[in-house]
Amino acid sequence: MNATAPASPRSAPLRVGLIGYGLAGSVFHAPLVTATDGLVLDTVVTSDPGRQEQVRAEFPDVRIAASPDELWKRADGAEALDLVVIASPNRTHVPLATAALTAGIPVVVDKPLAATAAEARELAALAERTGTFLSVFQNRRWDNDFLTVRRLLADGELGEVQRFESRFERWRPQLKGGWRESGAPEEIGGLLYDLGSHVVDQALVLFGPAVRVYAEADARRPGAETDDDTFIALTHASGVRSHLYVSATTAQLGPRFRVLGSRAGYVKYGLDPQEGALRDGLRPGADTPWGEEPEHLWGRLGSGESPLTGAGTPVPTAPGDYPAYYAAVAAALRDGGPAPVTAYEAAHCLEVLEAARASSRDGVVVEL
Repeated sequence: MNATAPASPRSAPLRVGLIGYGLAGSVFHAPLVTATDGLVLDTVVTSDPGRQEQVRAEFPDVRIAASPDELWKRADGAEALDLVVIASPNRTHVPLATAALTAGIPVVVDKPLAATAAEARELAALAERTGTFLSVFQNRRWDNDFLTVRRLLADGELGEVQRFESRFERWRPQLKGGWRESGAPEEIGGLLYDLGSHVVDQALVLFGPAVRVYAEADARRPGAETDDDTFIALTHASGVRSHLYVSATTAQLGPRFRVLGSRAGYVKYGLDPQEGALRDGLRPGADTPWGEEPEHLWGRLGSGESPLTGAGTPVPTAPGDYPAYYAAVAAALRDGGPAPVTAYEAAHCLEVLEAARASSRDGVVVEL
């Protein structure tokens, strides 16, 4: 099946296989897939007995496979899947995506798509050669605050934007362990490639390509093997400067966004509520509104004084909309529309992340 010639009747739901049932698979992908009209979760791949039991408890009608090979064997049969979602550890993204595309199965890959921009472009080229759909899960494009900034920019409320500050900060002074904190290069761990994938992608979507990159990446917690406190400065071709912070060691959290323009600035504190809702077992499509936040958390638009002293006008925050990602995937598979996030966009993001790593290592500004 490919994005331009759907193989299933329009009335039949598209069958989805999910590889990996850790944080990404269980909290994000499985709930969002099952909440999407036209998609049905068919198979979950996990070899972990505890996670297999979790799948059975949460989705009793879903099949369980111990290995992705079981999905590839079904590629040409009556039980072939219409989409495979790769939510396994970062080191597996490229080989699993390659196997899916080679088998002709449309694929969604959690971020980061790959370790390098070159690998991302190779996957994009393979998707084109095989005529197979490929997209990258950059869910933070549908965060409530990001959607609000896009609206303010479109309406010209800020004037000409001069500086964009984005913070994805946490206070986690103790290491949790696991591959995300591993210093082994093949694991693609650390915050630069984890949360950095989000803040860089958002900056590129808002303000276009970067031409210069400077970064400071530190491993601050005792025993840390990879970066847990990182700053990235981008100069965009548009002239906007983005200052991006990702950290697990921030004792006092700053604003999530601070956007400064020639007419006004916008400051927003707090994280989008959708991840917390999904962790708590809430699901899109329930009776309660999805992705909305109370008025006291709205950001403020104004000039000349800090919003913390009451200056500025509260700006209603747009509802967050993670379900829009898989709705767009389903539409693309049905009707041949565009992927909501392309592999080439992921490659542009990875170019910046690679430059940031080189900048931090060598203490230089990297020209793109």
